[in-house]
Amino acid sequence: MSYKQKLNIIVILLVILECLLLAPTITAHAASPSLTIYERRTIHNLDGIGKSYMGREIARVMGHTGAGWLERPSREAEEQPSKMIGVLNLKPNDVVADIGAGTGYMSFRIAPLLTEGKVIAVDIQPEMLEIIEFFKKEKNISNVEPVLATETDPNLPAASIDLALMVDAYHELEYPQEVMQGIVKALKPGGRVVLVEYRGENPFITIKRLHKMTQKQVRKEMQAVGLVWRETKNLLPQQHLMVFEKPNTNS
Repeated sequence: MSYKQKLNIIVILLVILECLLLAPTITAHAASPSLTIYERRTIHNLDGIGKSYMGREIARVMGHTGAGWLERPSREAEEQPSKMIGVLNLKPNDVVADIGAGTGYMSFRIAPLLTEGKVIAVDIQPEMLEIIEFFKKEKNISNVEPVLATETDPNLPAASIDLALMVDAYHELEYPQEVMQGIVKALKPGGRVVLVEYRGENPFITIKRLHKMTQKQVRKEMQAVGLVWRETKNLLPQQHLMVFEKPNTNS
């Protein structure tokens, strides 16, 4: 065999080896469509997870060790949740999903209004759901149903809820598009999503930047999953209250 023939064989073997090494990478990308909608960065904000969605870096989740902050006595004065609940236009038979329910702070304030309905308190942390179970017994409220979600799935049946409420939680979702797609499926036709987020437009609101969102950014992200913006209420001291709707395809 001549030197040239040997060289050609070596080149062919190197090409085959390169194809074999690249094949798993190509397969992995094809099997993971989320890679096309999220961007990961090695250098990032310490309050974030190094992952961006539609130009927004996702904030770190507040763990169950922060439960006391959710139940702080000053929360009513600072955030006025009673006023928030008052504008939700709830009906007695509504089924409301409290997404990122935490300790159930909002769930237990909404539940008494749903005399024929219920609140589904959704969270990814089992420790938070244990707190909710404790409060259920302590407050003797039976129409709050804790549900363990995953990072990508709210674990709600299709067409089962009238309203999905997210209070200072959306910005921490590690997979916001997948979770919102699950919520849209869970909404009944004409169902609503209400997002409450600290106003990212206001630099004087003393909340860390990644834990605030602008109305423009929220509307862009909700539009991406097929939700229609209906209104923004700026009646709260520091937060937007943004209302979106699942189109009623039957109308």
